Amino acid sequence: MTILRRPKHSRIASVNAKIGRNINRSIILNSIRKSQPISRTTISTLTGLNKSTVSNIVESLVDENLVEEDVAPNQNIGRNPINLRVKKGQHFVGALYVATAQTEIAVVDIDGTIKSHETINTEMDQPRLFLQLCLDHLNKLRLTSGVSKLKGIGISVAGIVDSLKSKVIYAPNLGWKDLDLGQIIHELDPAIGEITIENDAKASALAELLLGRHESIPTSIVFLSVGYGIGAGLVIENHILSGYSHAAGEFGHMTIVEGGELCSCGNQGCWEVYASDRATLRRYSTAKGLTPEQTHNVLITDIIEAAKKGDGAARKALEQTAKYLGVGIANIVCSSDPEIIIIGGSVTQAWDIVYPQIIETVQRRGFLGSQRSNLILPTSLAGNPSLLGAAALSIQKIFADYRIAL
Repeated sequence: MTILRRPKHSRIASVNAKIGRNINRSIILNSIRKSQPISRTTISTLTGLNKSTVSNIVESLVDENLVEEDVAPNQNIGRNPINLRVKKGQHFVGALYVATAQTEIAVVDIDGTIKSHETINTEMDQPRLFLQLCLDHLNKLRLTSGVSKLKGIGISVAGIVDSLKSKVIYAPNLGWKDLDLGQIIHELDPAIGEITIENDAKASALAELLLGRHESIPTSIVFLSVGYGIGAGLVIENHILSGYSHAAGEFGHMTIVEGGELCSCGNQGCWEVYASDRATLRRYSTAKGLTPEQTHNVLITDIIEAAKKGDGAARKALEQTAKYLGVGIANIVCSSDPEIIIIGGSVTQAWDIVYPQIIETVQRRGFLGSQRSNLILPTSLAGNPSLLGAAALSIQKIFADYRIAL
């Protein structure tokens, strides 16, 4: 005898009318965002919502200046169809990306376009004074951009973050531990509305989902952020995986060389010691015989540029980093089997140099990697993924103002 189980959604007895409308609103708004330009009829077909519901909600979205109508020319006889697009230039968010050396600050439109941008040195020792400085710069950018109000502020941090409590649990490269970032900002400026804080790699993964320009983004990805350290954002069925201790994706601190070099976390042989920008800089400086003072003035982008111009030491340093990236990625593929892995960071500027080494290592070390040719891609984001990730934290709330667990 076959037992038929009802779908999970069919076991819901009822939904509050307001919640139901918010759900439909989010579904329609995201349909427009993903498929613009799109007509009301097409939205109804894609979502299964009746035409009157679509029309009523679209009308309210137009009134809110979130959506605009666009009359599309039609070669057939009859009325020209009216398509819908997300309206730009009306709703903006603030974005802060706090990294070890520098912090990026921006005012961003809801389509991910950066309206204004500034970079300042990160002052790690006095976080409260530093956050006040960040807010001052953000407010200045807002005013000079002619933006009257920000819908929210998103902050991405290189470290372990409890996003629900807006708290930095541990950021080893910043020296921050148990820092209540959200509370400090609210105390500094009580007028600020919603503040969202997240780990930089997780925020970058969200930005790739919301603002990415790949032809199609699958529902399960790993976004690998390669910079001063290495972090990852894991997306499973369009949801960012946080983890029990908010540390999901801290692959940079998995051991790839037993008894290897010391990491900032206190362990030895961590992945980021061998595959981060720091590792590339160290290899290049050693090969060139640079002094510590000379090394201090060299950036990862300098090494990439040198490699493109035929500098053998620069190219070899990047290739060695790529091989170690491949080692870690092979482990990720075997452990989580994502549809794709997207890499962000300056290293993608040398994609023609690093990709062959990465994919060769992944295919050699992991049988899952050898079965797929389009497993690894560079980020499609038009800007720093961690900064756009900070913006995406606030933009997401505009497009989805509800959360329901079934």
